[in-house]
Amino acid sequence: MIPLLRKTVVAALLLMLGLATAVLVRALGARSRQAIPATAPQLNLDRVAAAGRLAALARLPTVSWGDASRRDVKAFDDIRPLLAASFPRVHQTLTVEPIARWSLLYTWQGRRNDLAPVLLTAHLDVVPVEPGSEHLWTHPPFNGVVADGSIWGRGTIDDKSGVAGLLEATEVLLASGFTPSRTIYLAFGHNEEGGGDASGAGAIASTLAARGVRHAWLLDEGGLISKQIPGVREPVAFVGVPEKGFLNLELVAHSSGGHSSMPPEETAIGILARALDRIERNQMPARLDGASERVFQTIAPDMSLGMRAVFANLWLTRPLVVRLLSKRPQTNALVRTTTAPTMLEGGPKANVLPLTAKATVNFRLLPGDTADLTEMHVRRVVSDDRVEIRRVGQSVEATSNSPSDTPEFAALARSIRAIYPNVLVAPYLTVAATDTREDVNVADHHYRFLPIYEEEGVLEMIHGANEHITIDAYEKAVRIYATLINELAK
Repeated sequence: MIPLLRKTVVAALLLMLGLATAVLVRALGARSRQAIPATAPQLNLDRVAAAGRLAALARLPTVSWGDASRRDVKAFDDIRPLLAASFPRVHQTLTVEPIARWSLLYTWQGRRNDLAPVLLTAHLDVVPVEPGSEHLWTHPPFNGVVADGSIWGRGTIDDKSGVAGLLEATEVLLASGFTPSRTIYLAFGHNEEGGGDASGAGAIASTLAARGVRHAWLLDEGGLISKQIPGVREPVAFVGVPEKGFLNLELVAHSSGGHSSMPPEETAIGILARALDRIERNQMPARLDGASERVFQTIAPDMSLGMRAVFANLWLTRPLVVRLLSKRPQTNALVRTTTAPTMLEGGPKANVLPLTAKATVNFRLLPGDTADLTEMHVRRVVSDDRVEIRRVGQSVEATSNSPSDTPEFAALARSIRAIYPNVLVAPYLTVAATDTREDVNVADHHYRFLPIYEEEGVLEMIHGANEHITIDAYEKAVRIYATLINELAK
């Protein structure tokens, strides 16, 4: 018995040693996948004047309310003349077309017709300012103030920095005498924040498709440059290669109503609350695959040794990694279809038992989790005939993955690293919706990246209070766009 036990222990120790050796070898053998930085073009860029042009655009309250009747028509009408005055060379050289009245399509004709064109996009509209939050703004949200080294106002990040940044880059390149070898389209939709429809980016995509224009690739807003990645010494530029879908489900609970002095054992609100609790406690399963796995494969060689050992050996550590990623909202969104109750409606008066109680739950669909599959999961989890479950509005499936081993992705990575040489560039899963979903049929590959360095609190400012961008970060964003356009000429 003792010899057998001894052999078992020795075998176990040898197995553990072999496993540890394999893990260490894979970790030490990982080699950086980062592109060599491009050479940024020499530009005569006046950063103060550029900041002023972005600020002027931020002064236009181009708010998408969802309800078109609330639109500030004058603000949207003022976009085109403002851009024409701000970027005169662009409007003298490029062909400019209004699409569906307020969206804009710019065509920068290239020298060679044998090269497929490229589509660079951003959006002109912004989200509303939440009533009651005005006191949280250092400067009023639509004053477009340049102060304290920053440009302040709604849209200075999402996404007027993309619009003005692309036009600023084009303007300074034109001033230098630059002409692209391939044709470049700049497309600016006016209804991205309103959910997107045929009157915005969809109309631009339909126009291009009707003309038979097919792009090699497109770049839209998406990931930022973040310095807060545990175990990674350098900041990481996250380039979205697929995009999550979305689904809104409305849950309606019914009861007999009546006076609150004689409540039944279960009210409509109580029934609904228990249904929502079950949905939150039993979410769609987490998994690490696709773009979410590729991001860690890409940056693993540049992690600390301990973290490198974890992410270079997902064949062994995957369950642990998924569990850890699920614990933080930012990383949980990368590994599962998220569940977010966002709207709630109950009774009309404090002493009245409502006949119905309603809630809207927003799901962001992980690639591979369809709207149908998610709805089936919710129905199974709720399992209560007193709760009606129905879809609200349009559901959109997750997009397909675009490859990150292409010359196009490499050109973007080189351009980012030309301005931020120490930044790592990695593909990732875009967790929010963008106008790219309207453009999938007019380009072969789709990338989502806004070239902004994420200072502390930036994520909270997007759709939140006190939105602003530093002049330095904006200048570097313009230079990344200019470097990318210059790279496209090669």
